[in-house]
Amino acid sequence: MQRRIRTLLALAALAVAASALPARADSTWQDYGCDDGGVLSESPSGLPELARGEGDLPREPDLNTTYQELPESAVGKGKKWDSLVVVPIWFHVVHDNGLGNVSDADIERQIRIMNLGYSGFYGGYDQGFRFELVGVTRTNNAEWFYAGPTTPGERGMKQTLRRGDMGTLNYYSTTAGPYLGWAYYPGLNDAKAYLDGMVVDWESMHKTSDRYKDRYDLGFTAVHEVGHWLALAHTFSGGCNAYGDYVADTPAMKVPTSGCPADGTKDTCANDPGFDPIHNFMDYSYDQCYTELTKGQAERSHDYWLEFRA
Repeated sequence: MQRRIRTLLALAALAVAASALPARADSTWQDYGCDDGGVLSESPSGLPELARGEGDLPREPDLNTTYQELPESAVGKGKKWDSLVVVPIWFHVVHDNGLGNVSDADIERQIRIMNLGYSGFYGGYDQGFRFELVGVTRTNNAEWFYAGPTTPGERGMKQTLRRGDMGTLNYYSTTAGPYLGWAYYPGLNDAKAYLDGMVVDWESMHKTSDRYKDRYDLGFTAVHEVGHWLALAHTFSGGCNAYGDYVADTPAMKVPTSGCPADGTKDTCANDPGFDPIHNFMDYSYDQCYTELTKGQAERSHDYWLEFRA
């Protein structure tokens, strides 16, 4: 309870602090060709979600990882949440002789951006999750810093650094290999539990680098990856079919968004109601295009939280 009170008080200051953070802009995410479009279905394929990068990047690898299904009895429980869930974060800074050794201020700003995104500050629906930094580790290890998914570097880093249980978010700040980031869905079995968490390119944090200038430099890659950690699929997962991303209030879309279409009328599923949700954090838009998550996404996240992370 005290933690929740502290967090609520801190959030009152977020709105003031947010005025120092720029709005958003434009960027290009790649579709890495997941066999199932990257969707977390009720019979998951076991693939982690890989976020955005630049250029001609590799396809998403098959990790041969499986997830537990959400029991039918758990579906709908998320609609009843009536208090904030405060998620503790262990933030693991991995660097290469100082390269990528982000500052404490950078870390605090990133957590603040995540809280703003999940509180509905930018728009959309308050997701009912808040994030509280509980610890920071700093490690000089080049192998871990440059490691991609499924590599010995990823495994060694996580086996060594991971803290807490499945309700603790372990945030690994590295280069994320050739990607902007990746995260594992809820429901990993005990043998693979150490992999849980998210890996995010340190250069996608708010203005820590010019590499992704005006594309992915506002800290929203982490907001996107937290969505996967909470069981949200890409808004374009499933394309124009009936199930889509398993969330009813995100309009169907066939392909991810590139940049931020100025008129907001991108419509890749013309036979379904609604334009593509280009402003949803679970699309592949530029950071400056993001503003929202929906009520349906909140309910799905709470279903999975109660079953696998609470």
